[in-house]
Amino acid sequence: MRNTHMITAAIYGAQMVAVRVYFAIKKLYPHVRIMTFLVSDRAGNPSSIDGIPVIELSEFDQTDTLILIAAPDVHHEAIIAALKLRSFFNYRCLDSRTEAELLERFYGQERRFFPLRSNMEMGERSTAHTSLADSAGLFSDTPAVSVYMSKFYKDRPLKTVYTPPSWVHTIQAGSALTEVRIAEQCDNEGDNISAKNPNYSELTATYWIGKHAEEAYLGLYHYRRILDVTEEDWSRIFEHDIDVILPYPSMHLPNIEAHHRRYLREEDWDAMLLALRELAPAYADALPEIFSDQYLYNFNMLIAKKDIFRKYCDWMFPILARTEELSSPRGWERADRYIGYLGESLTTLFFLYHQKDYKIAHTGCFMLI
Repeated sequence: MRNTHMITAAIYGAQMVAVRVYFAIKKLYPHVRIMTFLVSDRAGNPSSIDGIPVIELSEFDQTDTLILIAAPDVHHEAIIAALKLRSFFNYRCLDSRTEAELLERFYGQERRFFPLRSNMEMGERSTAHTSLADSAGLFSDTPAVSVYMSKFYKDRPLKTVYTPPSWVHTIQAGSALTEVRIAEQCDNEGDNISAKNPNYSELTATYWIGKHAEEAYLGLYHYRRILDVTEEDWSRIFEHDIDVILPYPSMHLPNIEAHHRRYLREEDWDAMLLALRELAPAYADALPEIFSDQYLYNFNMLIAKKDIFRKYCDWMFPILARTEELSSPRGWERADRYIGYLGESLTTLFFLYHQKDYKIAHTGCFMLI
């Protein structure tokens, strides 16, 4: 006899957001059965996810099915139009804030990627948290935190009105490429790699932050992506002496090898592996096991204590520079953002390698549209 409480639904999407939403729903809502994943075009998408078929919307005719839209917020309007055109009106948009709420509950139960606002204790409370806060200037006129929001002069205008807190500052990535100025800070001042922006993307801003910013905590957002960290969260961050705040990782099937195969040429991946072997052999040894897992930190976004942020930069950028030398065509002969994608993999490798060394908290990544 059919369970009258069972809900059957389909997920629109088959990439990062859809996979994360699916596993969260599977864990948190066992009475919801996902029957299929819907896409506009199967090209570039998997044929199935966790044994559930991925099909094109044009092949699906069950118009009364609940459709959960699990794709980046910027695509929701077009997806809704496509659904309505085929008489699908029973849908729900799972925007980045809803996704963050799901992931907070999901990872809270998984007890691995601890949520920033989790009630679970993240290790022993630091006995020096008050002095740390005082020395960092949390309770004085000196800011303790500088998170930079990376912007590029060709970024499309946003519809979302976002008023950043006082500790978020704009930085223009790729400032060396134009005379146009759109941010309070430029990434071509002092020691910089601003001219490499066509390949490094937001990482040219990360490089500048690591070389020049001096606050107790440093970080990077994107012009349309921000971490869910509020003024109130900073008391918890200091109280628990949290070292690093990262976005919830994405999940890939069967493992995160799928990520670099989607965004990178195999020759470029091999160049990065060779650079890693030359410059950081211990991490090269750890990579196969770490990358056999499902989890990847996307977007090159983080907030970290200054010494950790700088250690991360001092480790990653020589590897990326050596990768440019080993690539064919070499990095300075191209403009295809491949170094930025490699940065996501190296960010994942660095922080998963150090997951027992650092106290890492996770939070949602909100998209501004």
